[in-house]
Amino acid sequence: MLIFIKLVLGHLIGDFVLQPKKWVLHKQANKITSKYLYLHVLLHFALYMLLLWNLSLWTIAFVVAITHLAIDILKLYANEMFKNKSIPFFIDQILHILVIYCCAFYTDLYTHTLSLFENLDWYLVTAIVFVTYPASIIMGQVLEGMSNQIETDHKSLPNAGKYIGIIERLFVLIFIVIGRWEVIGLLIAAKSVFRFNDLKERNNRKLTEYILIGTLVSFGMAILAGLLYIS
Repeated sequence: MLIFIKLVLGHLIGDFVLQPKKWVLHKQANKITSKYLYLHVLLHFALYMLLLWNLSLWTIAFVVAITHLAIDILKLYANEMFKNKSIPFFIDQILHILVIYCCAFYTDLYTHTLSLFENLDWYLVTAIVFVTYPASIIMGQVLEGMSNQIETDHKSLPNAGKYIGIIERLFVLIFIVIGRWEVIGLLIAAKSVFRFNDLKERNNRKLTEYILIGTLVSFGMAILAGLLYIS
Protein backbone atom coordinates (compact mmCIF):
# COMPACT_ATOMS: atom_id res chain seq x y z
CA MET A 1 0.00 0.00 0.00
CA LEU A 2 2.89 2.37 0.75
CA ILE A 3 4.35 1.95 -2.74
CA PHE A 4 0.93 2.63 -4.29
CA ILE A 5 0.54 5.85 -2.25
CA LYS A 6 4.04 7.04 -3.16
CA LEU A 7 3.46 6.41 -6.85
CA VAL A 8 0.12 8.23 -6.72
CA LEU A 9 1.83 11.14 -4.96
CA GLY A 10 4.50 11.23 -7.68
CA HIS A 11 1.78 11.20 -10.33
CA LEU A 12 -0.12 14.09 -8.70
CA ILE A 13 3.03 16.19 -8.42
CA GLY A 14 4.22 15.42 -11.95
CA ASP A 15 0.87 15.75 -13.72
CA PHE A 16 -0.57 18.74 -11.85
CA VAL A 17 1.91 20.62 -9.66
CA LEU A 18 5.06 20.57 -11.85
CA GLN A 19 3.48 20.63 -15.32
CA PRO A 20 3.32 24.22 -16.61
CA LYS A 21 0.51 25.33 -18.92
CA LYS A 22 3.17 25.94 -21.56
CA TRP A 23 3.98 22.21 -21.65
CA VAL A 24 0.31 21.26 -21.98
CA LEU A 25 -0.29 23.63 -24.89
CA HIS A 26 2.92 22.56 -26.64
CA LYS A 27 1.96 18.88 -26.32
CA GLN A 28 -1.52 19.56 -27.68
CA ALA A 29 -0.09 21.39 -30.68
CA ASN A 30 2.83 19.09 -31.50
CA LYS A 31 1.62 15.80 -30.02
CA ILE A 32 4.22 13.01 -30.31
CA THR A 33 6.89 15.40 -31.58
CA SER A 34 6.64 17.67 -28.54
CA LYS A 35 9.84 17.76 -26.52
CA TYR A 36 7.82 18.55 -23.40
CA LEU A 37 6.01 15.21 -23.70
CA TYR A 38 9.25 13.34 -23.08
CA LEU A 39 10.50 15.83 -20.50
CA HIS A 40 7.19 15.32 -18.69
CA VAL A 41 7.72 11.54 -18.62
CA LEU A 42 11.34 11.90 -17.45
CA LEU A 43 10.10 14.13 -14.63
CA HIS A 44 7.62 11.43 -13.61
CA PHE A 45 10.35 8.77 -13.60
CA ALA A 46 12.58 11.00 -11.45
CA LEU A 47 9.74 11.65 -9.00
CA TYR A 48 8.94 7.93 -8.72
CA MET A 49 12.57 7.09 -8.02
CA LEU A 50 12.91 9.90 -5.50
CA LEU A 51 9.80 8.89 -3.57
CA LEU A 52 10.51 5.15 -3.68
CA TRP A 53 14.16 5.78 -2.72
CA ASN A 54 15.27 2.27 -3.67
CA LEU A 55 17.30 1.53 -6.81
CA SER A 56 16.03 -2.05 -6.87
CA LEU A 57 12.58 -0.65 -7.63
CA TRP A 58 13.68 1.15 -10.81
CA THR A 59 11.72 -1.31 -12.94
CA ILE A 60 8.45 -0.23 -11.28
CA ALA A 61 9.25 3.44 -11.90
CA PHE A 62 10.31 2.68 -15.48
CA VAL A 63 7.17 0.69 -16.33
CA VAL A 64 4.88 3.35 -14.84
CA ALA A 65 6.73 6.13 -16.68
CA ILE A 66 6.73 4.36 -20.06
CA THR A 67 3.06 3.46 -19.67
CA HIS A 68 2.40 7.09 -18.75
CA LEU A 69 4.01 8.10 -22.05
CA ALA A 70 1.83 5.68 -24.03
CA ILE A 71 -1.37 6.83 -22.32
CA ASP A 72 -0.52 10.51 -22.82
CA ILE A 73 0.14 9.93 -26.55
CA LEU A 74 -3.21 8.17 -26.92
CA LYS A 75 -4.93 11.03 -25.11
CA LEU A 76 -3.32 13.67 -27.35
CA TYR A 77 -4.71 12.01 -30.47
CA ALA A 78 -8.03 10.99 -28.89
CA ASN A 79 -8.81 14.56 -27.77
CA GLU A 80 -9.98 15.41 -31.28
CA MET A 81 -12.63 12.68 -31.09
CA PHE A 82 -14.39 14.24 -28.10
CA LYS A 83 -16.37 17.45 -28.05
CA ASN A 84 -16.31 17.40 -24.26
CA LYS A 85 -12.61 17.54 -23.36
CA SER A 86 -13.35 16.45 -19.80
CA ILE A 87 -14.01 12.88 -20.98
CA PRO A 88 -10.47 12.11 -22.27
CA PHE A 89 -9.04 13.93 -19.24
CA PHE A 90 -10.79 11.65 -16.75
CA ILE A 91 -10.15 8.51 -18.85
CA ASP A 92 -6.47 9.44 -18.94
CA GLN A 93 -6.31 9.87 -15.15
CA ILE A 94 -8.17 6.59 -14.49
CA LEU A 95 -5.78 4.67 -16.75
CA HIS A 96 -2.74 6.18 -14.99
CA ILE A 97 -4.07 5.17 -11.56
CA LEU A 98 -4.90 1.64 -12.79
CA VAL A 99 -1.35 1.19 -14.09
CA ILE A 100 0.08 2.41 -10.79
CA TYR A 101 -2.21 0.03 -8.90
CA CYS A 102 -1.10 -2.96 -10.98
CA CYS A 103 2.59 -2.09 -10.68
CA ALA A 104 2.34 -1.56 -6.92
CA PHE A 105 0.36 -4.67 -6.05
CA TYR A 106 1.30 -7.23 -8.69
CA THR A 107 5.08 -7.23 -8.68
CA ASP A 108 7.22 -9.12 -6.22
CA LEU A 109 9.74 -6.27 -6.05
CA TYR A 110 7.53 -4.23 -3.76
CA THR A 111 8.52 -6.39 -0.78
CA HIS A 112 12.06 -4.96 -0.94
CA THR A 113 11.13 -1.31 -0.64
CA LEU A 114 12.83 0.96 1.86
CA SER A 115 11.22 4.18 2.96
CA LEU A 116 13.13 7.45 2.78
CA PHE A 117 11.15 8.90 5.65
CA GLU A 118 9.98 6.02 7.80
CA ASN A 119 7.91 8.21 10.08
CA LEU A 120 6.42 10.43 7.38
CA ASP A 121 2.67 10.04 6.92
CA TRP A 122 2.53 9.50 3.16
CA TYR A 123 -1.25 9.19 3.24
CA LEU A 124 -1.58 12.70 4.66
CA VAL A 125 1.01 14.12 2.24
CA THR A 126 -0.91 12.63 -0.70
CA ALA A 127 -4.22 14.03 0.63
CA ILE A 128 -2.66 17.49 1.02
CA VAL A 129 -1.24 17.47 -2.50
CA PHE A 130 -4.57 16.28 -3.93
CA VAL A 131 -6.64 19.13 -2.44
CA THR A 132 -4.31 21.77 -3.92
CA TYR A 133 -3.65 21.96 -7.66
CA PRO A 134 -5.04 18.54 -8.69
CA ALA A 135 -8.42 19.35 -7.14
CA SER A 136 -8.40 22.79 -8.81
CA ILE A 137 -7.79 21.27 -12.23
CA ILE A 138 -10.46 18.61 -11.68
CA MET A 139 -12.92 21.35 -10.68
CA GLY A 140 -12.04 23.25 -13.84
CA GLN A 141 -12.88 20.19 -15.92
CA VAL A 142 -16.14 19.56 -14.07
CA LEU A 143 -17.31 23.19 -14.29
CA GLU A 144 -15.98 23.98 -17.76
CA GLY A 145 -19.34 23.68 -19.49
CA MET A 146 -21.05 25.88 -16.90
CA SER A 147 -18.43 28.64 -16.85
CA ASN A 148 -19.09 29.41 -20.52
CA GLN A 149 -22.67 30.36 -19.63
CA ILE A 150 -21.71 32.88 -16.96
CA GLU A 151 -21.73 36.53 -18.06
CA THR A 152 -20.04 38.90 -15.67
CA ASP A 153 -18.00 42.07 -15.84
CA HIS A 154 -16.70 41.47 -12.34
CA LYS A 155 -12.99 42.17 -12.03
CA SER A 156 -10.98 40.15 -9.55
CA LEU A 157 -7.36 39.41 -8.73
CA PRO A 158 -5.62 36.97 -11.11
CA ASN A 159 -6.19 33.34 -10.03
CA ALA A 160 -7.83 34.55 -6.81
CA GLY A 161 -10.61 31.98 -7.04
CA LYS A 162 -8.14 29.14 -7.51
CA TYR A 163 -6.06 30.10 -4.48
CA ILE A 164 -9.13 30.69 -2.32
CA GLY A 165 -10.34 27.20 -3.23
CA ILE A 166 -6.96 25.65 -2.39
CA ILE A 167 -6.84 27.39 0.99
CA GLU A 168 -10.41 26.46 1.92
CA ARG A 169 -9.83 22.79 0.97
CA LEU A 170 -6.66 22.71 3.06
CA PHE A 171 -8.62 24.11 6.02
CA VAL A 172 -11.36 21.50 5.55
CA LEU A 173 -8.79 18.69 5.39
CA ILE A 174 -7.06 19.95 8.55
CA PHE A 175 -10.34 20.22 10.45
CA ILE A 176 -11.32 16.66 9.47
CA VAL A 177 -7.91 15.30 10.49
CA ILE A 178 -8.14 16.92 13.93
CA GLY A 179 -11.80 15.93 14.28
CA ARG A 180 -13.34 19.41 14.31
CA TRP A 181 -16.22 18.94 11.89
CA GLU A 182 -18.24 21.81 13.37
CA VAL A 183 -15.62 24.32 12.15
CA ILE A 184 -16.27 23.23 8.56
CA GLY A 185 -19.86 24.41 8.97
CA LEU A 186 -18.61 27.77 10.22
CA LEU A 187 -16.25 28.00 7.24
CA ILE A 188 -19.11 27.40 4.80
CA ALA A 189 -21.27 29.97 6.62
CA ALA A 190 -18.47 32.55 6.55
CA LYS A 191 -17.96 32.07 2.81
CA SER A 192 -21.70 32.40 2.22
CA VAL A 193 -21.79 35.72 4.11
CA PHE A 194 -18.91 37.15 2.07
CA ARG A 195 -20.57 36.09 -1.19
CA PHE A 196 -24.09 37.22 -0.25
CA ASN A 197 -23.74 40.96 -0.91
CA ASP A 198 -21.96 40.43 -4.21
CA LEU A 199 -24.61 38.01 -5.49
CA LYS A 200 -27.47 40.18 -4.19
CA GLU A 201 -26.24 43.21 -6.10
CA ARG A 202 -25.82 41.30 -9.36
CA ASN A 203 -29.11 39.39 -9.10
CA ASN A 204 -27.65 36.74 -11.43
CA ARG A 205 -29.26 33.34 -10.88
CA LYS A 206 -26.78 31.48 -13.10
CA LEU A 207 -23.83 33.02 -11.27
CA THR A 208 -25.35 32.10 -7.90
CA GLU A 209 -25.91 28.50 -8.99
CA TYR A 210 -22.41 28.31 -10.46
CA ILE A 211 -20.79 29.53 -7.24
CA LEU A 212 -22.93 27.17 -5.16
CA ILE A 213 -22.02 24.15 -7.30
CA GLY A 214 -18.34 25.13 -7.26
CA THR A 215 -18.37 25.50 -3.48
CA LEU A 216 -20.06 22.13 -2.95
CA VAL A 217 -17.68 20.37 -5.35
CA SER A 218 -14.66 21.99 -3.70
CA PHE A 219 -15.75 21.13 -0.16
CA GLY A 220 -16.87 17.68 -1.31
CA MET A 221 -13.43 16.78 -2.68
CA ALA A 222 -11.74 18.01 0.49
CA ILE A 223 -14.15 16.04 2.69
CA LEU A 224 -13.64 12.92 0.54
CA ALA A 225 -9.86 13.23 0.87
CA GLY A 226 -10.21 13.69 4.63
CA LEU A 227 -12.52 10.70 5.00
CA LEU A 228 -10.19 8.48 2.99
CA TYR A 229 -7.29 9.55 5.18
CA ILE A 230 -8.95 8.98 8.56
CA SER A 231 -10.40 5.66 7.41
